[in-house]
Amino acid sequence: MTTPTIAALVDFAQQQQPSDKGGLSTGGVRDWILNNIIPLLLLTVALLLLWLGGGKGDNAGVMRRLGGVIVALAIIGLAVTNAGEGIGRWLAGLFTG
Repeated sequence: MTTPTIAALVDFAQQQQPSDKGGLSTGGVRDWILNNIIPLLLLTVALLLLWLGGGKGDNAGVMRRLGGVIVALAIIGLAVTNAGEGIGRWLAGLFTG
């Protein structure tokens, strides 16, 4: 039995490294979240709005809930569309001129 040389071991180790073509990515997880979790969250928010919307004359309570729903939808929209950078630049432009 022969012992492998260092060059052969280095060659074997380089072959075991993942290539750039098939490297790891989070594209599949991101697509799954966008296709499954986001619609489920939107459906949940809509159902909660319908269920809690009837405040029996409590207009302030209904508007408070509606405001919370709008903020939640805005956060989900920012996360999904990657528009946060553009909005941040616009807000910074308001203060810097």
